[in-house]
This record gives sequence, C-alpha cells and structure tokens, in this order.
Amino acid sequence: MTALDGTSAAGRILRPWLDPALPVADRVDALLAEMTLEEKIGQLGSQWPGNTMRADQDAEPDENAAGSANVAPMQDVFAASARVSFEETIRHGLGHLTRVFGSAPVTVAEGTAEVVRLQSEVVKHSRLGIPALVHEECLTGFTTYGATVYPAAIAWGATFDPDLVERMAAAIGRDMRAVGVHQGLSPVLDVVRDYRWGRVEETMGEDPYLVSMLGAAYVRGLESAGIIATLKHFAGYSASRAARNHGPVPMGRRELMDMILPTFETAIVEGGARSVMNSYSDVDGVPAAADSWLLTDLLRDEWGFTGTVVSDYWSIPFLATAHQVAADVDEAGAQALAAGIDVELPDTLGFGQHLAERVRRGELPEFLVDRAARRLLTQKVELGLLDPDWTPERSVAGAGAVELDSPDNRALARELAERSIVLLDAGTALPLLGEGRPEPRRVAVVGPCADDPRTFMGCYAFPNHVLPRHPELGLGVDAPSLLDALRAELPDAELVHERGCDVRGDDRSGFAAALRAARESDVCVAVVGDLAGMFGLGTSGEGCDAEDLRLPGAQEDLLAELAATGTPVVVVVVSGRPYALGDVSGTAAALVQAFMPGEEGGAAVAGVLSGRVQPSGKLPVQIPRGPGGQPGTYLQPPLGADSHGISNLDPTPLFPFGHGASYTTFAIDSLRISDAEVPTDGEFTVSVRVRNTGGRAGEEVVQLFLHDVLAQVTRPVRQLTGFARVRLEPGASALATFTVPADRTAFTGRDLRRVVEPGDLEVFVGASASDLPCRGRVRLTGPLRHVGQGRRLVTHVDVEPLPGPSATQQGETDAGQS
Repeated sequence: MTALDGTSAAGRILRPWLDPALPVADRVDALLAEMTLEEKIGQLGSQWPGNTMRADQDAEPDENAAGSANVAPMQDVFAASARVSFEETIRHGLGHLTRVFGSAPVTVAEGTAEVVRLQSEVVKHSRLGIPALVHEECLTGFTTYGATVYPAAIAWGATFDPDLVERMAAAIGRDMRAVGVHQGLSPVLDVVRDYRWGRVEETMGEDPYLVSMLGAAYVRGLESAGIIATLKHFAGYSASRAARNHGPVPMGRRELMDMILPTFETAIVEGGARSVMNSYSDVDGVPAAADSWLLTDLLRDEWGFTGTVVSDYWSIPFLATAHQVAADVDEAGAQALAAGIDVELPDTLGFGQHLAERVRRGELPEFLVDRAARRLLTQKVELGLLDPDWTPERSVAGAGAVELDSPDNRALARELAERSIVLLDAGTALPLLGEGRPEPRRVAVVGPCADDPRTFMGCYAFPNHVLPRHPELGLGVDAPSLLDALRAELPDAELVHERGCDVRGDDRSGFAAALRAARESDVCVAVVGDLAGMFGLGTSGEGCDAEDLRLPGAQEDLLAELAATGTPVVVVVVSGRPYALGDVSGTAAALVQAFMPGEEGGAAVAGVLSGRVQPSGKLPVQIPRGPGGQPGTYLQPPLGADSHGISNLDPTPLFPFGHGASYTTFAIDSLRISDAEVPTDGEFTVSVRVRNTGGRAGEEVVQLFLHDVLAQVTRPVRQLTGFARVRLEPGASALATFTVPADRTAFTGRDLRRVVEPGDLEVFVGASASDLPCRGRVRLTGPLRHVGQGRRLVTHVDVEPLPGPSATQQGETDAGQS
C-alpha cells in the first residue's frame, strides 16, 4: 500500500520527487521522467479563476475614477481567455494561479480560503499531485484589499536609498508569503526614456545605475521572504515611439545594451532574481515574446540566468493579434516557447494542449517543452510544494498572524515617503514654521490633489486599481489627504480648502472660489498633479500616456491665476511623471515635488512644508522647463545635451537629475583621486569631504559621475557611477570614498561587444548632475578589454565621519553597494 505522501508502508519514499533528502535536480529529473507530454505542457499554463476585472464597456467612466474599466487592452484576447474554464485548464495540471487576492476586494480569511480551495482542486485533478504557484502584483506593496500602499517606484528612485527599498520589499514579501503567495510581479526595471510614457510612475528613474541598485535591493528584500521576484519588462518597453503604450521601440542594439539591459543583469547577478517577465513591445521589429536572442542567447547563455521567464499578461496571443508575426494563437505559443518563455500568464491560450499535437507532428521539438517544465518544476521543488508534508492548508498557515497594514508597515511607508519628497526650491515661503518667518494664521489649501489621497497612489495600488468599482468600500486603508495632514501639522492656523478644478478636464467653475480663498489668506498651498488610472482612465499609469508635459487639464492655468492674487503660492506637484514647470517656477513662492508617496504621503508632505521633516529626496528624473519633447533624459551624448548653436531648442532642464534642496546647507569639496593612471582591469578611488554648513541636521546624497572623453562611439556627457546618502549633524563632516572598478566604464563598442577602453575619464562629484563642484581626471591605460559575465557591476562606497565638532556623529551610506 502507498500513502498519499508517496511512501510505502515501510516508510520508504516511492516517488523520489517527493523526497526532500534528494538534490533538487534529481527530484525534478524523476518527476519529468514520470510525466506525460500533456502533463508537462499543463505546467506551462495558468488560470485566472473568478476574474471580475472587466467592467461594463458601455458605461461612461467617472472623470475622476482612477480604476480600470479595461484591465487590459485588446478585449478580444481577454474574452478568449475568459471562455477557458478552470476545470478544462487544470485537467493535466497547472503552472500558476493568477491574482487570487488582487482581482476583487477579499479579506485575508476569504483570500486564503480561496487559495486552499483552488490548490485542492489543482492537486486533485493532477495525477501526480503537483500544486500551482500563486502570483500577485506588488508594485506599490501587496496589491490586495487592506494592504499597505507604499510609495510608487518613482518615489523609491527619489530616495536614492537601496537599504530602505530592500527593507520595504522584505516586508511586502513577508505579508505575501504568509497568505500562500509564491511569486511577486515586481520590480519594474524599465529605464525612463520619455517622460510622457504613462508607466513612468512604475519605474525608478532615468539612470541605469540608480535603477540597478534600487532594483537589486528590492529583489533581495522580496527573495529574502521566500517570494520569487519577477523583473519586468524585459526589455525596451519604456522607449516606445512617442511614449505610446505598447508602441514600437526604434532602438538599436547598442542603446538597448547600455541603457536598458544593465538593470536586469544587475538584479539577477547582485539581487538573485528568479523570474523575468517579457516586454509587450517590439525592438527594431522583433517582439520580445518571440526574441530568442533576448530570452535565450543573452539572458540564459551570456548572463547565466536559471529561473523562469513568464509572459506578460496575454503577450503570447498578442504575437498574433497585435504584432502579427504569428498566424494564430497556436503558432504564437510555439514561437514564444521556442524563444524562451516558460510560463504563460495570466491564462492559458498559446501554451495549451495544441503544443502536444505539434510535438507529435514533429513541428515542435519536445525538448522545448521539457526545458520550460524543468525550470518551473525546479522552483516548485525549491519552494517546498512537492515536499511530502505540503498541503493547501499548510501553505497558508501563517495567515492568521498577518496584519496587512501593520504599524511596522506604516512606519516603513512613512520613512519612504519622507525620504522621497523633493524640495525643488524653498523660495521665500518654506518652511512654513520657523526660519524667522511669522507663522501663517490663515492658509488656503487648493487644487485637485489637496483633498484626495488617491493622488498619492499609483495605478497598481489596490485603491486605484480595483476599488473604484467598489466605491462603497472606500480606500481600504487609512490614508489622510494632504489637507487632513496639514490640519494636524498646523493646528494653530485656519485652513480654507477649495478644489479649484479637477485633475482632468477644462471646467474652471471652481477657479473663483479658489482665488478668493487665496486672496484672503497669508499663504496658499496649491496641490496639483496626477490621478493614476489604467488605459485612459487617469493621467498617469498603464495606458495613460501624455501628449506633452503640461500639467493635465486646467491646473496650470489655475496656478497662474493664483499667483496673480499676490498671495505667496507654494506649489506642490503630486505626480507619477515630471511635468514642465518653467512657467510655474517664476511665480511660485516655493516648489515641492512628491512622486506618488503612498498612504503616508499626506503626513510626509505636510511635514516637509512645515519644516518638521528635513527634505532629502533627489530627482530620479529631470524636471523639464517647457512642455514639449525637450529635454530627453540627462543621459545624452554631446549633440543631445547641448544645442551647439545648431538648433533653437534648448535641452537644459529646469531642475537636473539628482537635484534636491534642503533646509540646511552642505558643501562637497577636497576631491582626491587615488591614481592618475589605472589599468583597464584595475580600479581607482574617488574621495570627497561632505560638510553640513547649515544649522540643522540633514542628509545629502553625494553623486559621482564619469565622462569618457574620447571613445569609439558617442558617450553621455556625464553618467552616474556611484552615490552615497550621508547624514550629518550641523557642523559635522564625513569622508565619502567611491571605489570604481574599471569595469564600471564599460560600454558597447562598434562591434556590439562590451569593452573597457583605454583613455581619459573626467570625474565629477557633487549634489546633482549639474551641481558638480569637484572635478578631476583619471586615465585608463593598457589594452582594450572585452568584458561580459563576471564583470564588476557595483561602485562600492564607504562613508566615515571626520574629526570635528560632531565627530561622534555617524555618517550613513545607502550607496547602492552590495
């Protein structure tokens, strides 16, 4: 007799894949040998049972509703997946269960009960009893009802703080793992190339090194909790023509390799990511879902990635319906499998049982099925899903103790929010309290983002992603608006609120009341920006691309009329992308940028405005001067960064990459470079002194940039090579030392091979890409080196306090070091 756990009456394990004592590879080999072709194919698919995320397509959406009436574009594909029943899909087994917690508002108890029910069905219908992986979104926290809404990823970029991002990701991962989730669809490692793209809010900025360090930190945090991190979107999605969602990417291989791919490589090598999700876009005519160079030659053979590649939702059928490189969905599945996709999400269309027929007809090599199944089954074994004691009930055993919006989570969310707020210009009005200014007795708080906490949240935050279809449930979390937070922050002031206008639309009927409130106040806080949504139902988010970078709707006109009242106007921009503020900056009494700071964003912004919070955020993207296509990102070759008199268009931004002011002052000086000449396989150090020359404790982010003076291809005029967040008491100083491997200067040469080239490097250190008081040179000597796998990807940074009035004060560094 054999027990359900695969043991004989004598206790001997008869099914070796259930034996935890065996090596993982041996267990997977034994399981694959036992499986039929249909069962192996079953592991390559997924199901989204009970998906209710489609709304009435004929309904007219609320102008301010930020949720998704369409969960995804191209509803013909969506409808086709909805016609495939759960029972039919799991007949031969199942790879993934899609978003059990993230599709509708469910409590922890309801969600875990559904996980148990679905897993029980999967196991019961699987001859070999193989459970499914459960995956969820986690772009701003666990995307489920009542879970902490952390700042959006663009705000993580503004922190320049990998350690904090790692701690946040670990907290997200612990909550997900406790309720039976195995895989998180995050982080987004796309590098911003055009600010008009709707998904800028989901990125960590426009610099590959910043995104690499923060992305690897997020991966480490999520993976430390036992959650498989999924890197997306591989690759090129953020560089679509005209910033249009799903648009073609007119990018050459060299730009792809130097600007887009390093973030993914670093997250794999330094972070240990175990999954990658393909991009929807095509690059130079080849869709990522069918690109064997990208998904196999580069990812597997060159980088050594051993995890799974999962498809972005419906990207496999899109090969037929959108890209038109496959005759039908069946052929699309065969192309994707051959290219290197292992699991189809969120439902099974292209990876259905038709693949078995192709194998038997000799049209598809069976080793491709085995290859994909092996990768997924390896992860199931590693996660313990094939251990003898695994049961659906035990998989959610930790759910009883989980509190999805715990005080610890909220403290992390507050810390992230506070560190992400960027003081663009304190002007004449900030901080509102102290600094020798009289406290305001009456404050007008106006603008469409002043009293709506949804503006603090990204498009994948549950309150904006799902709850607009359930208005009776509110936000599901306690999220004070900025108006609420200012009432608590300024208890002695009278606050008067007027909306003025909506985020979108041209209705100016509220202008008069807003202007009256401003005229009758000592100061006006004008809160403008975005409301995230999906596919046109917001001003930021997936499918919410912008024609230009003017503030949406009538908001800029409202600001102009407020400035004309004569009352000092503090402008707070709450947005998912940078907007052009050239016309605003000249009349504003102060400027603050808040990149969707999450549920604790109200208190964080209010604290910065009052002066209670010392601002330390830095721009992960530039703030443009004008609303047109200028500027692009700061990573430009000479002809892209300076007009040289050949164009009437000035690409200079209003505020540069890395900029962020403070209520104290810092000095960066005493540059030292260890060596004048360094071999192309060596390293050099760059050190500077950082001093707090003001009257308050604060944090400065010291930034190291390099420029390759003469190269075989054009190179950026400067590129971030290292950074360190340094905390100092007034009068204190610290020494920041960057150790720069020559590998960090590598680029893709004319022959498309990555090289370290001998020659001169300009060295810049300062507080932003334009504020660079320390400048020097170093020369790389010796032969040109070709580098690839194993090259050093990280600039290590050490910060040590220097003797002085506050020598005992510890300098801190969150410098993107591994």
